[in-house]
Amino acid sequence: MKVLLVNKFYYPRGGDCVYTVNLETLLKKQGHEVAVFAMQHPRTLDTPWSKYFVSEVRFRPGRHMLDAFTRPFGTQEVINKFQALLDDFVPDVVHLNNIHSQLSPVVAELAHKRGIKVIWTMHDYKLVCPRYDCLRNDGTHCNACFAPPFDNPKKQKLNVLRHRCMKGSYVASYIAYREAVKWNRERLEKCTDFFVCPSSFMASKMREGGFSDHQLKVHANFINIDKCQVPDFSKEDYYCFVGRLSREKGVKTLIQAANMLPYQLYVIGKGPMERELRMMAKDHVKILGHKGWDEIKEIERKAKFSVIASEIFENNPLSVIESKCIGTPVLGARIGGIPELIDEGVNGMTFESGNVADLVKKIKMMMGQEFDYSKIAESARVMYSDSSYYEFLMELYQTY
Repeated sequence: MKVLLVNKFYYPRGGDCVYTVNLETLLKKQGHEVAVFAMQHPRTLDTPWSKYFVSEVRFRPGRHMLDAFTRPFGTQEVINKFQALLDDFVPDVVHLNNIHSQLSPVVAELAHKRGIKVIWTMHDYKLVCPRYDCLRNDGTHCNACFAPPFDNPKKQKLNVLRHRCMKGSYVASYIAYREAVKWNRERLEKCTDFFVCPSSFMASKMREGGFSDHQLKVHANFINIDKCQVPDFSKEDYYCFVGRLSREKGVKTLIQAANMLPYQLYVIGKGPMERELRMMAKDHVKILGHKGWDEIKEIERKAKFSVIASEIFENNPLSVIESKCIGTPVLGARIGGIPELIDEGVNGMTFESGNVADLVKKIKMMMGQEFDYSKIAESARVMYSDSSYYEFLMELYQTY
């Protein structure tokens, strides 16, 4: 089978990019021919398909700024280069990932018009929320752009403009509005065979936005479990956080809770709140900054548990999956798709998102709880293995 993978970036940038690269490796390992379509970037991985990649656009002042305004709607460059790749590679399946803004859903229509199977994995809420994350600028959760009834969806999408959801900018919010109106639900459903939702929560939001249930397929993402092998499951007397140091990740709430407790906390990551967090953290809270995977794995595997403190609708966070695969239980916020990954008392616990008091209580419970760490790892490595995911994917690819 010949599969064309499409993602806006082709290097290990975020969860969508890691998924795309891992999926390419998996499909090739199973004997399939794989091509890639993405946007040029200084960090783009070497690939013979890069000659088809579209030029880089940047959503900040500079010589590529004008291109950034038009790219979300499907520019001639995207159409021409994608058509050329379809002509030369002739795929059986086009598998889309994050494509809005830098590429645009025009690629889905181009593939569909040729009778090619189109599968689309959801990594965020862009198909229902013009801002991607169902948040307003003040951090309030919002579904104003996709809550039923759907009698006037064009008017409904005006909420992104009304609240200036895109970085508080009228211009950016207007582009997001026009993009949502052009690439509306009806149009996207017509050119997509199946939407893969990595969490039931994601599928519920898609249904809430009016997407047809029979096109939604739920299956958690997979990871390269080989990188999760550890020498033993011995634990030390601390817990950890791995993630971006930003408001929506709930790390400020976590440090507020940690400051009230005597236990050692290691915080791994960088982000816009790093300076503020360093100033508020007490001596037993160590902010370690950015670390590579080998260092993260060593710290996380020895931790009694990891914390996912998100205050945003997470979809299927790899941080939870990776923690479980190395045998470290997870204390996760009850929000988005996080609770689906945690079996209370077996591989972790949950707490009310944003609730410092509840987080303090659950940290105390987790520090005193004994878990079967080897069993956590064993079960997770089966559940999130590439072999399990491959079976699911082949069923979709071959369903007509």
